[in-house]
Amino acid sequence: MDFKDFLSKNTVILDGGMGTLLQEKGITPGEKPEKWNISHPEIIRGIHKSYLESGSDVISTNTFGANILKFTEDELDDIVCAAVKNAREAQKEASLDRPSFVALDIGPTGRLLKPLGDLDFEDAVNVFAHTVRLGVKYGVDLILIETINDSYETKAALLAAKENSSLPILVSNAYSADGKLMTGASPEAMCALLEGMGADAIGANCSLGPDQLAPIVRRLLAVASVPVLLKANAGLPYVENGKTLYGVGANEFAEVNRVLVNEGLRVVGGCCGTTPEHIKTLAEAVKDVKPEPITEKNITVVSSYTHAVTFGSSPVLIGERINPTGKKRFKQALREHDMDYILSEGVSQEEKGAHILDVNVGLPEIDESKMLTDALTELQTVTNLPLQIDTASPDAMEKALRRYNGKAMINSVNGKKESMDAIFPLVKKYGGVVVALTLDDNGIPENAEGRIEIAKKILTQAEKYGIKKKDIIFDTLAMTVSADNNAAKATLKALKTIKEELGCHTSLGVSNVSFGLPNRDVINGVFFALALENGLSAAIMNPYSDEMMKTYYAFKALHGLDPNCADYISASEGFGVTVKESKAVSDIPENDASSELKRAIKKGMKEKAAELTAVLLSSVDPLSVVNDEIIPALNEVGAGFESGKVYLPQLLMSAEAAKSAFEVIKGKMTSSETSIKGKGPIVIATVKGDIHDIGKNIVKLLLENYGYDICDLGRDVPAETVVNKVIELNAPIAALSALMTTTVPAMEDAVRLIKEKAPFCKSIVGGAVMNEDYAKMIGADGYASDAMGAVRLVSEFIG
Repeated sequence: MDFKDFLSKNTVILDGGMGTLLQEKGITPGEKPEKWNISHPEIIRGIHKSYLESGSDVISTNTFGANILKFTEDELDDIVCAAVKNAREAQKEASLDRPSFVALDIGPTGRLLKPLGDLDFEDAVNVFAHTVRLGVKYGVDLILIETINDSYETKAALLAAKENSSLPILVSNAYSADGKLMTGASPEAMCALLEGMGADAIGANCSLGPDQLAPIVRRLLAVASVPVLLKANAGLPYVENGKTLYGVGANEFAEVNRVLVNEGLRVVGGCCGTTPEHIKTLAEAVKDVKPEPITEKNITVVSSYTHAVTFGSSPVLIGERINPTGKKRFKQALREHDMDYILSEGVSQEEKGAHILDVNVGLPEIDESKMLTDALTELQTVTNLPLQIDTASPDAMEKALRRYNGKAMINSVNGKKESMDAIFPLVKKYGGVVVALTLDDNGIPENAEGRIEIAKKILTQAEKYGIKKKDIIFDTLAMTVSADNNAAKATLKALKTIKEELGCHTSLGVSNVSFGLPNRDVINGVFFALALENGLSAAIMNPYSDEMMKTYYAFKALHGLDPNCADYISASEGFGVTVKESKAVSDIPENDASSELKRAIKKGMKEKAAELTAVLLSSVDPLSVVNDEIIPALNEVGAGFESGKVYLPQLLMSAEAAKSAFEVIKGKMTSSETSIKGKGPIVIATVKGDIHDIGKNIVKLLLENYGYDICDLGRDVPAETVVNKVIELNAPIAALSALMTTTVPAMEDAVRLIKEKAPFCKSIVGGAVMNEDYAKMIGADGYASDAMGAVRLVSEFIG
């Protein structure tokens, strides 16, 4: 039976944990579980068989960490071949009287992608593609991408799977207790990205027990038009008599999942700590539950790497300032590749209340494809707003869409055949909401009826490409009223009809209506109000415009979209305040450089932070810049991160901006024969058998920027190596990281050895498989749930 057909008619039962069972079978810390496919095939087959006989419809190959970063190409080929063979033989041995399927299991690389880490996006795609091609070669039925806690790496994995196979693809992410991925993505943002790119089911796994992940499932069920998946842990781990155990038994595990299946959960299984007993009890609990039908939610949504912006509930503001049209200074920035100027425009528009940023860098004399991709990538390091990719070049559009972290807004397509043939395949492949202009080979119709007919034609053609109506927003084209007195009336009539009769959302470049007229803001503001009354969903506008912002906030207040008029009251304080164009650093007065430096660090603007530091050092003592400007800015960002208002990428980019400021200061102090005294040293490492160093690298970066001397031992580090380095350096702290269940014993060994041989050293532990109680059980002096927690603990221990 075809898996997609099976999924459409049944509640699908996945298997449970693999690493937990391998530990029971004797795998030692440091052994690679994937190699057991070759060295212990009978054990792997036995685990698969036990899950099949317990009720699993799908068993996942023992390939969670099988990639070319961890193995040579020949080793990887042998491992995937053996893994698929073991699963297929287990199917035969189980002798089931029902369909069963084999999924290629793909886990994270253990590396953070650029610009936050050192792995390029295309390199990540290539890593996943190698494994996918081998899975296809050896005959799996579907692909399961799981446990990735970064939206960008998830996109790379899904893109690799789509480009190198035609198999069904399930995607499951590891959410933290705050309901977000490590890099900040909400369930709604992940749904927008993954559903837009064509995943066949989406969901959550690992990290937490079913109770804790239930809210994530419910949020996904509310927005997803594809099946939702859950593979929870058997609760949180604890140690008893030297053995790692999990707190949620089979009955409790099954009951929580049964409730969620009744609510619409369609794909369900287990992760760390779950066993064939958990799966057997689960399968029994849900066997009589009739699957809820998968419904089309018809939600028009774009996303950034953190959150989704939905069209329809409230007007959406799209900032228009990142566009060279009529902007001499912006054109200069594009020619000079002055990225800081572009980033400043993005940050300023976000601060003024834009929800999405339009990004247009089209100049004939520059490489638009490269500049557009660079601008999108850099903007996503300083703002978490979704971006609108605005270009007339399909080549530039594809390169930008490929690199965009989220579900982009795409500007634009029109009713010309060549336009639709070029743009619709990109929308289908990468996901996105496309702006459709109501013009065709005959130009822009003068009347509303002509524009409506073009809209219908675009919808018909989009359907042929598999693009749903919800992913098309129509722009009925605001034309200047100074040239045609009826221009605004035709635009508004078409807009209203498309919204009410075709059921599509709408967008307008509002300020086009006033070209050639004096006091343009007055016309723009009134036209904006009229468009909103006629059903405008989104406006490409200038968020610095008083008239436009007054109209927006007043409209919300008058239409019951602003409880207690709170937004209007808050925004009204800024009405009438002149907003100046972004300045170059050379134009910033020296007495303003201090506040601008703090802002640059908080926003993660590296080049600007370095330049502003140089300005300050002409009159301020270097240590004063550190203590009065850099550290307070980092502290403010850190506090925002811990309160959930700042996301990990912003935290990391702020640290990078602080680092660039420090480099300028160090150069200044070296020249004057002074130095900044470091604090520490601190030894950090990922424990033996674990190749994941994302968390460790984040901790290292932050601690360095707080002035601590760090000795980074890297990944897969034996306990003896850690202790020897601690003794050699007389280090007061060792910070240890582990992500994998199978490497938890190595963490315990390292902590025990530190206590035994270096009692002067305090141990801090962290990672996905750790928690406060577990840290205490293994004797650690502190547990850090995130990088700022590590900074706080280090400060408490040594100052």
